[in-house]
Amino acid sequence: MDNDCERILITEEQIRSRVKEIAEAINRDYQGKNPLVVGILKGAILFFSDIIRHLSMPIDLDFMVVSSYGSGTVSSGKLKIKKDLDNDVEGRDVLIVEDIIDSGFTLSNLKALLTERGAASIKIATLLNKSSRRVYDIAPDYNCFYIEDEFVVGYGLDYREYYRNLPYIGILKASVYEEDGE
Repeated sequence: MDNDCERILITEEQIRSRVKEIAEAINRDYQGKNPLVVGILKGAILFFSDIIRHLSMPIDLDFMVVSSYGSGTVSSGKLKIKKDLDNDVEGRDVLIVEDIIDSGFTLSNLKALLTERGAASIKIATLLNKSSRRVYDIAPDYNCFYIEDEFVVGYGLDYREYYRNLPYIGILKASVYEEDGE
């Protein structure tokens, strides 16, 4: 799998250090609160796991599976909820933990949905922010890294379900996804 990456963009150590910094900011902002921390599966699972280990307040955990990509590299423009929350968000402080914000479609629609369901507050923590591709007016409250418009894999991010287990963020060689007709 390493050979399919053009280069390492963000090292394992850089990720570890930045996740800890972001968790410290979350701890300050949520001091005295009991937020519902929502992990967006599957891509955010490693980031989610690492960040919650550094949180010092009582938290409730939940997960959603939402997608706008399917198996390709370009957003379909349709939000699909494959697994909804088990917890009611009404009156709750919600922290969404996501792997990457690209166009902003998924998180913009998800935030609107949770607002409609009565969440007291909604904040977003993201591992990667690809702001150059932003179409929707949404920004993370906590962001680990800004990245350029590259197709990245690793640390939970995939291409056709592969590469999630790489301990770093790597830029996938174009030849890998061009072979598949993407």
